[in-house]
Amino acid sequence: MNLVSSIRIALRGLSSNKLRTALTMLGIVIGVGAVITLLSVGQGVEQYITEQFQSVGSNLLFVVPGQLQQGRLPIRGQRTTQGLTYGDALAIADPFNVPDVVAVAPELYRYTTVSAGNRDALPQVSGVTPEFTAVRNWKVVLGEFIDQTHLAAQSRVAVLGQTVAQRLFPDEDYPIGQTIKIGTVPFRVIGVMEEKGGSGFGDQDNAVFVPLTTAQARLFRDRTLSGDYRVSVIYAAAVSEERMEAAARQIAELLRVRHNIAYRDDDFTIISQADIISIFGEITGVLTIFLGSIAAISLLVGGIGIMNIMLVSVTERTREIGLRKAVGAKRRDILLQFLIEAVVISMIGGLVGLGLGIVGAQAVSRLAEELTAVLSVQAVLLAIGFSAAVGLFFGIYPATRAARLNPIDALRYE
Repeated sequence: MNLVSSIRIALRGLSSNKLRTALTMLGIVIGVGAVITLLSVGQGVEQYITEQFQSVGSNLLFVVPGQLQQGRLPIRGQRTTQGLTYGDALAIADPFNVPDVVAVAPELYRYTTVSAGNRDALPQVSGVTPEFTAVRNWKVVLGEFIDQTHLAAQSRVAVLGQTVAQRLFPDEDYPIGQTIKIGTVPFRVIGVMEEKGGSGFGDQDNAVFVPLTTAQARLFRDRTLSGDYRVSVIYAAAVSEERMEAAARQIAELLRVRHNIAYRDDDFTIISQADIISIFGEITGVLTIFLGSIAAISLLVGGIGIMNIMLVSVTERTREIGLRKAVGAKRRDILLQFLIEAVVISMIGGLVGLGLGIVGAQAVSRLAEELTAVLSVQAVLLAIGFSAAVGLFFGIYPATRAARLNPIDALRYE
């Protein structure tokens, strides 16, 4: 008997009991649907995180206090004996010291209560310089940003992130000129930043920006023993993505000289966007595999269901098997017939599950506005291939049992 005839006989056997066949493949449908949905969501999360970090530019270096340990990012705001200072930022900005850096933006931040009238918020209040918008690729949509005049005069002016603007001034489309209080110090609003969205560090729009000199003198008085003002982070834009390693090496050498430390005693860490994306990519990758593994359990359950139903089918069709053997069917013909039935059940269930998974991924994308589930070819091939393998594996025992039936005993079976 050829393969085409075996497939035709297998399909005829399945169609003779449609309800049982449908219930048999239900486990495969649910399993494949779950695998496709969860893998798509996991890859969507990974893509979202990558896009968030790439949105600030592809040549940005983060210089933070503290030393990277055990593959983890330094804790934000981590304090060391020396830390990073405003003088360090000025030294890095000097092209004679670091020729591969084109722009530098120091930032000093704390989480502080900000209020306007009877409304308040708890954003990150950051003291920055005018170079911040260019280095971080973050623009103002209303009003203006901090300039050198504000910096020199230690002006009490503030630029709001979208989240803070909407919380403090929900009924105003143009809050420019309004007064807010950072702690107990009044500030005049001069601008509103464009919406940036969330990132691996939280809601970027939950922020208020003030001149760095104002933050140092009026809000967060924090100096080293030598009298230099500390900063929380220094952003450095390299001349190009290809020169980022060279820029990082130059910054490290400069800071070691300024801090009078050796290579092994670094009290700072230089992180590139590629480093951050790699760390979060590993986390989301493990999470995706974990979720996919959980969903794959339902495929195994579906495979056990196929085996049980196929064993029932062998019992019910014992006389048919005996008759086919009596008229010349060989053991491999019987084996092939039942294996094909098992694989057909799992493949049809896999295709239906694929459709269910696509619908599930689209539903997640609509429910989570900022997240778009990504359906990859690899995920589809993995789910369909695994479902076929499940059908083949769990169909072997029933098929072997059917092929080994003695034709005389089978014909006498009632």
